[in-house]
Amino acid sequence: MSDIALQAKTNNKLSNPIIIIGVLFFVFGFVTWLGSVLIPYLKIVCELNDTEPYFVAFSFYISYAVMAIPSAIVLKKTGFKNGMALGLFIMAIGTLLFVPAAKLRLYGLFLTGLYIQGTGLAILQTASNPYVTILGPRESAAKRISIMGVCNGIASSLSPLILGAAILSGADDIKNKLAHVSINEKNILLKELASRIEWPYLLMMAGLLILSLLVKFSGLPEAQEEEETYNSPVHSKKSILQFPHLLIGVFTLFLYVGVEVIAGDTIISYGSHQGISFSVAKYFSSATQINMLIGYIIGIICIPKFISQEKALKMSAITGIVFALIAIFTNGYTSVVFVSLMGLANSLMWPSIWPLALEGLGKFTKIGSSLLIMAIGGGAILPILYGKFAGKINPQQAYWIVIPCYLAVLFYAVKGHKIRR
Repeated sequence: MSDIALQAKTNNKLSNPIIIIGVLFFVFGFVTWLGSVLIPYLKIVCELNDTEPYFVAFSFYISYAVMAIPSAIVLKKTGFKNGMALGLFIMAIGTLLFVPAAKLRLYGLFLTGLYIQGTGLAILQTASNPYVTILGPRESAAKRISIMGVCNGIASSLSPLILGAAILSGADDIKNKLAHVSINEKNILLKELASRIEWPYLLMMAGLLILSLLVKFSGLPEAQEEEETYNSPVHSKKSILQFPHLLIGVFTLFLYVGVEVIAGDTIISYGSHQGISFSVAKYFSSATQINMLIGYIIGIICIPKFISQEKALKMSAITGIVFALIAIFTNGYTSVVFVSLMGLANSLMWPSIWPLALEGLGKFTKIGSSLLIMAIGGGAILPILYGKFAGKINPQQAYWIVIPCYLAVLFYAVKGHKIRR
């Protein structure tokens, strides 16, 4: 067989799994960023205070921290493909809970549904991220993850628009009416608003079940973890705790995910705080995701041809600090735009941190991946802290919380990923 024919055959073997994983990353993005719409929506429907809505993010993202290690155990038994199918099925169960939650207007049941969705996603993410990383050459891993990021970013941009149009239409009028009507009329208005979420989530549940079956019976191959020789450094390692560059990477990813969720999930409420109506503010989360999408495209073009993964991470951290400071020290649409632009700064952090943290783990790749998935719990903790600061000070000054996080990312890009002892 000629070299050209062999290369074509190899590319075809790689492209088919990448297409399937690309669809899964689309699902990640679509489900994950619905929270930006659910936060203001559930604040009205369930009559919450300023801090309580951020338990939407907490319930969704804390499941990653709790379920990441069990996910790794599941994957050892099921393999990548069956594990992904199982994750999608679990997500469908969590999605279905939104129907009774809406009928009863029970905030706790909404949060339970979000937790179960996050559990399914924890299994999916634990499988798919290392799958993409080890599916080809390590030096182009950030490029492959950026391609996945484009799939994720397209979905992330669409989902707030679609759900926002379905459930937040006329929310400003309803919110104003609630203050001037009787208790019975108030309950009728809230019941009508709550019922809007039922059909979107039933359709989503059906889509997840169908996708679960498609993945289950697909020809998705099992990717092999890095092999190590007897004399390699990995062979002598007895514990995942012997990889400091991974452990620092886990902490860095924890902070990064927290910042990403803050930028995406708080911006609609922050726009309202700046005096912008919900009818306009509901588009802001999609703007943040579009900025992330632009960043992913830059990564596909530039990594590793023009810049390395390390340099991309360095530039992203510095840009994040600059954008956050401008958002803090300006007002109105200018401030909101720079919160949105934090999405651009954040875009290359995930695809850069993963390959740097997983490098050289060999047989520890799956457990290393599960620790990185646990770090997604940052999306549970930091938005709650933001919400507390926003309630005590104000939503704008609460954005100071992201500055030390970006500094930690900068440290990992410069030095942290090189620490091996």
